[in-house]
Amino acid sequence: MDEEIPIACSLTDNELRERRKNVLDKIAALLIDSHELPDGFRYRFSIDDSILQNLITIINLERKCCPFLNFKLSLEAGEDYASLDLTGQQGAKKAIQLLFNWS
Repeated sequence: MDEEIPIACSLTDNELRERRKNVLDKIAALLIDSHELPDGFRYRFSIDDSILQNLITIINLERKCCPFLNFKLSLEAGEDYASLDLTGQQGAKKAIQLLFNWS
């Protein structure tokens, strides 16, 4: 893609607060750790019965309001966690920190 996608979330402040309360904060409770990547962050989550569905729900919701984000969900053989990489073009890392507030 030659054209850069603007780094902006299309949610209103109220919608973002609701998203945090109803989706993002709940999944953050399962966060094991996070690692900074050159262009974003890797988040590792404990696997429970609903984690994969919840991560897919987050990816589906966030790709619509934050089209500048790249998502990579991975599971390693023999591990009891799932990794979600959130990355993007220059400037996306700061937006990821502000929007998700996962640490």
